[in-house]
Amino acid sequence: MSQSWLQKKINALELYTVDVILGRRADTGAAVYAFFLHLLSFLFSGAAQLRFWLYRHRILHDQPLGCLVVVVGNLTVGGTGKTPVVEKFARALQERGRKVAILSRGYKSKAPPFWRRWWWSLTHAAEPPPRVVSDGRTVLLNSEEAGDEPYMLARNLPGVIVLVDKNRVKAGAYAIKRFGCDTLVLDDGFQYLPLKGRLNLLLVDKTNPFGNGHLLPRGILREPIKHLRRASYVFLTKSNGERDSELEALIQKHNPGVDLIECAHRPQYLQRLGSAERQPLDYLKGRRVAAFCGIATPESFEKFLRDLGAKLVARERYLDHYRYVDEDFDELLDLARREGAECLVTTEKDAVRIPADREWTLPLYYLRLEVEILHGAADFDEAVGRICFPQNGSRPPA
Repeated sequence: MSQSWLQKKINALELYTVDVILGRRADTGAAVYAFFLHLLSFLFSGAAQLRFWLYRHRILHDQPLGCLVVVVGNLTVGGTGKTPVVEKFARALQERGRKVAILSRGYKSKAPPFWRRWWWSLTHAAEPPPRVVSDGRTVLLNSEEAGDEPYMLARNLPGVIVLVDKNRVKAGAYAIKRFGCDTLVLDDGFQYLPLKGRLNLLLVDKTNPFGNGHLLPRGILREPIKHLRRASYVFLTKSNGERDSELEALIQKHNPGVDLIECAHRPQYLQRLGSAERQPLDYLKGRRVAAFCGIATPESFEKFLRDLGAKLVARERYLDHYRYVDEDFDELLDLARREGAECLVTTEKDAVRIPADREWTLPLYYLRLEVEILHGAADFDEAVGRICFPQNGSRPPA
């Protein structure tokens, strides 16, 4: 049994599970599987709420670092468009004079080899330091070693420190001591309770706020909807500009008076992989395109391409954070040629998992997105200002 065959079977099972969770399957087998997942979600819910109870009653303690901490996260798994928001917020803080470090757990990043960890444990009394993705001047790790999002943030944010470690208390202390950082941004940190944030920025995907309302693994919720109350600000992402009074009322029910910041992820341009070539968005108009991606919400990416006028003659969807192999690229090119595609287009997050030196017989571009604040721009500026300058007008201590 080859590893490739086994990996494909595992990927197929994971894709099937995602389809069941999102209600894309309606057959008898899916109904039975959904019931099984529903039972497991009770166990997950109990464990999650016990953990919150232990921290709330100070049986477990958070560990303050004497530094400003901003948490960016969500109640659900994947798909809220978090990375562009983290990028926008970190850049705004940096522009106002803060020394910023982004702390990430490095989801699906490649851990150091066993022998290196073993040797460290033999020769050092302390734990190994966090992995430095960027020291503010140079990107030091690739996407496989750092994780997709940390690598993207490091590449797009010169001057910002990016660290990866599951223990973000340790990573935060390292950022302060090693780099002199005065502001820590916890990427995907809403469920990370050992390090308490001064501001909690909660992202809610307006197109699919809370899934089917169930917790993992039956649904997409990491914690109950009532925990909206823990947010300092709520970002409504992927907005089309229209108000959703029902969603806003639900948020206000659980967190009365919380500021809502509505934003959209706007396409900016097409960047050719492994080249300095850029194309404007109208390049896609009327063009036959083969699209592929491994993200949590492929529908949103494909909609962007259609809205820009592309003719999607072929598409392939992979698991979120899927690690491509050469065989996948060969199959994509064969599919694109069969369907008469003029180019291939993917996401920026997928592009960091593709070798830049690989040769393509068709042009391959990724779509660059950035966040635009539609409503609540003043609230966004206020959130940045609350970090950089306290109410008394003085600069907070590092």
